[in-house]
Amino acid sequence: MRFIVLLFLFISSNGFGQWKDYVISVKGDTLNRVDLKGLKQGPWVIKVADLRGERGYETEGYFENDLKEGEWKRYSIEGVKIADENYRWGKLHGKQQYFTYNGGLEREESWRAIDPANAYDTVPVFDLHDPSKIVDRVVVKNDGYAMKHGKWFYYDPVWGRVEATETYVMNKLQIDDGSLAGDDDIRPIEISKGKQLSDSLRKATDPALLKIKEYEKENSGKKKIKVRTGSTGNLPKP
Repeated sequence: MRFIVLLFLFISSNGFGQWKDYVISVKGDTLNRVDLKGLKQGPWVIKVADLRGERGYETEGYFENDLKEGEWKRYSIEGVKIADENYRWGKLHGKQQYFTYNGGLEREESWRAIDPANAYDTVPVFDLHDPSKIVDRVVVKNDGYAMKHGKWFYYDPVWGRVEATETYVMNKLQIDDGSLAGDDDIRPIEISKGKQLSDSLRKATDPALLKIKEYEKENSGKKKIKVRTGSTGNLPKP
C-alpha cells in the first residue's frame, strides 16, 4: 500500500513538474498553467474586477503558447453569459456573439485573423445579392491584427429581431453597389483573367513596376517628353 501511495505521488509530481505555475480547480483540474518558458498553456479562467464604473467579468478558454485559441466565453459576475468569442493565433477569428447583462443577443460580428507567417493574404469579395458568387478578390497586407470580415448583425435584444446589417471585407465596409468604402490600400486581383496570386503580389510590390507607375502618373496628360538615346540625329546617306 505504501508503495502504491509513493508511486502516485511520483506520477503527480512528475506531471506537475512541467508547469512553472498553475492552480487546482474545485474539480481537481489544473488551470491557468504556465510552462517552464513562461508561456500560458491549456485551460484558463481569468477574473476581472469592477473598475472605474465598468462591471467586472470572468472569461474562460484555452491558451496555446501564450495565445488565445478556439472558443472563449465571458460571463458577468452574476454568471450570465455576455460574450462568446473565437480566436486563432491569439486574434479574433470567425463569428463572435455579444449579449446584454440580461442574456439578450445584442450583435454578431465576423472577423478574420491572418496567419502571422504570411506577409499577405487573399480574400474573396462576394456579391451582396448573391453570397455564393465571388465578384472580386483582394490582397491585403498582414499588419498583425484581426480585421472585420463578413456580415455583422445588430439585434433588438428583447425581441431578437435583426435591426441592421453590415458587410465588411478586411476592415472595409461594402456599400450597396458592391464597392468598398475607403479601399485605397487593398489591391484587387482580376479574377476573370485567371491571374495567379504570386503574379499579382509581384506586380503589387515590385519596386521597378511601382516606379514606372509613379512616372506614368506624374507625366499623365503632359506633352511628349524627349528622351536622350545617344543618337546624333544625323541619318546616313543612302
